[in-house]
This record gives sequence, C-alpha cells and structure tokens, in this order.
Amino acid sequence: MAATNNTIAIATVDLSKRFNHVTALDRLTLSVARGQIFGLLGPNGAGKSTTIKILTTLLEASSGRATVAGFDVAADPIEVRRRIGYVPQLLSADGALTATENLTLSARLYGLHGARLTTRVREALAFAGLETVAHKLVRTFSGGMIRRLEVAQATLHTPEILFLDEPTIGLDPVARRTVWERLQQLRHSQGMTILITTHDMEEADVLCDELAILHQGRLAVIGQPEALKAQVGPEADLADVFAHFSGAVIEQEGYYRGIRQSRGTIQRLG
Repeated sequence: MAATNNTIAIATVDLSKRFNHVTALDRLTLSVARGQIFGLLGPNGAGKSTTIKILTTLLEASSGRATVAGFDVAADPIEVRRRIGYVPQLLSADGALTATENLTLSARLYGLHGARLTTRVREALAFAGLETVAHKLVRTFSGGMIRRLEVAQATLHTPEILFLDEPTIGLDPVARRTVWERLQQLRHSQGMTILITTHDMEEADVLCDELAILHQGRLAVIGQPEALKAQVGPEADLADVFAHFSGAVIEQEGYYRGIRQSRGTIQRLG
C-alpha cells in the first residue's frame, strides 16, 4: 500500500541489517525529498551498499521499515521495482551485445514493446551520446561509454527514482564529468530523484543537494554539503567533513583496492 506523503521519495525508519553476528546497518533513519540528488558517503563497510540493496529490494532488512516511491520495500517489492532504476557498482552491460541490443533487451524486460520500445531505445542512445556506435559491440567501449549506456538502460522506463552504487569509480576525470552531466540532465528534465553512493568527495560536492555519512552501519550526520562544511570549520571541504564524521581518511587502502578491481573489470569489458 502506498504512503500518502508525496514530497518524500525515500524514507527509512530504524532500518537494520545483520549478517549472522555482524551488524551491517544499524537503525538507519533518513528521508530523501522528491527531485533531490542525495549522496550516501562512508568508508568501506559503512553500510552504503547494504542500504541501496535493501532500498532496491535486492536484500531484506532484518528490522525497521523503508519506503520507496511511497511503497514499502518489504510489503510491495513489485511496485517499488516498477518505479526505480538501478545501476550497480560493477559494470553490467553485456560486452557480447551491441549498445542497441543491450538497450532493446532491457526495454523488453521493462515491458516495453513496439513503437514505444523503438522510440525509447533511440532516445536512450541519444541521451548516452552513443548514436554513432549504436551497432558496435559494448566490449569495444571505454569505461565511461559503458557507464553512460548503463544509466540509459536503467532509465528506459522513465523511473521516478534512480539508484547508483559508486557510478564513476575507476573512470577518468572526463568520463566522470560526462556521467555527472547525464545525471543532472535527468534531474532537471524529468524531476527524477537520484540516490548515489560514492567515495568521491568532488562528485558529492558537485552533484548532491543533500548527503548522509555512514560510519560502522550508523548514520553519522546528514545535511547539505555547504552546511556540513560550515559545521566542521570555515575552511573545511568535504574531505574534512568526511574525516570528521566518519573517523576515516579518503586514501584508505580498501578504497583504492576497490578502484583497482573496478578498473580491471572496465579494462576487461571496455
């Protein structure tokens, strides 16, 4: 059953997830307004990916409640899935198919067909800037091209909410900014709510209207980037905010290990 507050796209109340004796997420309570770009930040193991998997119905919470697009993720998972798009951290486009074939397959899975399917695939190729390589195998694409294709795939059915898990990890600066431009375009042209997880402080600063920092599964702080920087100090940047509230530095070994793994995947696929 849908919730009645039309201004809230995502809400969690005391959301928790335990894996045996390990608490990955501990009573997370937050809300995301419709039309926002909202960032989840935190060190590795802070609970970011666990949160996004629960919100996209890929993982069941141990306790607490979450609603997405007004529907309870546990009670109405099908309704939630109809209203969201999801881009996982690891590249998921099929390298053995062309861009058009990847998009067509995704469109069919979303229930599109006929003229509507053809139109949406054409629009998605234009959105991703891939019209000139529409019939080339995805394995020949760069990492940035693949990521743009995946964002286009995830929005073929014009979802209300888009989830992205580390959308630009391992991409070069130019590719990163191109992805950012596409996300801002979705928000401005469609009023889409976007939730991203990221380690990239520049990405969070450029994109996010509001962000939450998680630490050891708990919400450490939530607020607008400028307000959080002012809270830490007059000359603080988001890296300072991150370190202050999470007790971690950006250059942690685990983060760069994750980047190397993702770059390896990008090299194999693209």
